[in-house]
Amino acid sequence: MSKEQLPILAITMGDPAGCGPEIIVKALADQQIYQICRPLVFGDAGRMAMAAGIVNSLAKIHATAEPQNGLYEYGTINVLDFANVPADLPFGQVDGRAGHAAYQYIEGAIRQALDQKVAGIVTAPINKEALHKGGHHFPGHTEILGELSQTNDYAMMLSSDDLKVIHVTTHVSMRQAADLIKKDRVLRIIRLADRTLRLLGLEKPRIAVAGFNAHAGENGLFGREDIDEILPAVEAAQQEGIAASGPIPPDTVFFRAAKRKEFDIVVVMYHDQGHIPIKLLGFDSGINVTVGLPFIRSSVDHGTAFDIAGKGIADSGSMTAAIEFAAKAAQGLAGQTDA
Repeated sequence: MSKEQLPILAITMGDPAGCGPEIIVKALADQQIYQICRPLVFGDAGRMAMAAGIVNSLAKIHATAEPQNGLYEYGTINVLDFANVPADLPFGQVDGRAGHAAYQYIEGAIRQALDQKVAGIVTAPINKEALHKGGHHFPGHTEILGELSQTNDYAMMLSSDDLKVIHVTTHVSMRQAADLIKKDRVLRIIRLADRTLRLLGLEKPRIAVAGFNAHAGENGLFGREDIDEILPAVEAAQQEGIAASGPIPPDTVFFRAAKRKEFDIVVVMYHDQGHIPIKLLGFDSGINVTVGLPFIRSSVDHGTAFDIAGKGIADSGSMTAAIEFAAKAAQGLAGQTDA
């Protein structure tokens, strides 16, 4: 594949006060990244230059106004420059100016993705408090992406080397999660899991569906959600030809997926049910993927690391993995379109 055929990926800089700028510089120090995609940072050129200095990178920062005008060569970091970060903005502190800037990068990347000027979006971490102080009242990236792309049918997927999970509910209370676990919602997530893994090259993804209650409800003794909502969704998916199994007790399903390799992905019912095993197995290399959007989106699976931001020691493994995932998915989508 020639350089001109490689997908352009929008990499949002994240909160300028966080570790995003430096982990992007570190990730783009890997020459192989330039062999699978054309990376374009949506951020502030001055902040990226500062980050390059912090991590002792010799990369050149090249500001561009249009994705197609970037100089996609190893050793050059292309930045679609918003020029929206004050030079005196400190690292490691919650600041509404940084939250607003981070929102602008996401908004700009979404617009370019919808216009098909970029093939996918990779996001560095944002700080929710700073985002709110900047005037943008969203729970996180996923909700911004859904609203600005006018998408209702989306879900969060987490991926590590050993395990993939996709969520039926995310940023809600446990009490709310129980009310949201309905057959149609669970079936929709099973379908999204199947569609996403097929995009990544699996012909017949094996999908485990975790139970919600202890022992998957123990035939109704510990709650009715597993019997009344989850099981019917699994049966409906099976009738559609999807290789779904469940509900499987949540205390064994991750062992069967990650260690025995019986399943390719686990559909989980709530936030921590999926996040805990992923972060246990792949804290430094896990990634967050929003599926169901009209474009590809992957992200690091960690926060802004304000305690170490600006010191050049933040690990870039998750950013590298997120870029690699988006590049692979973009090439898979392009292959489906060509077919």
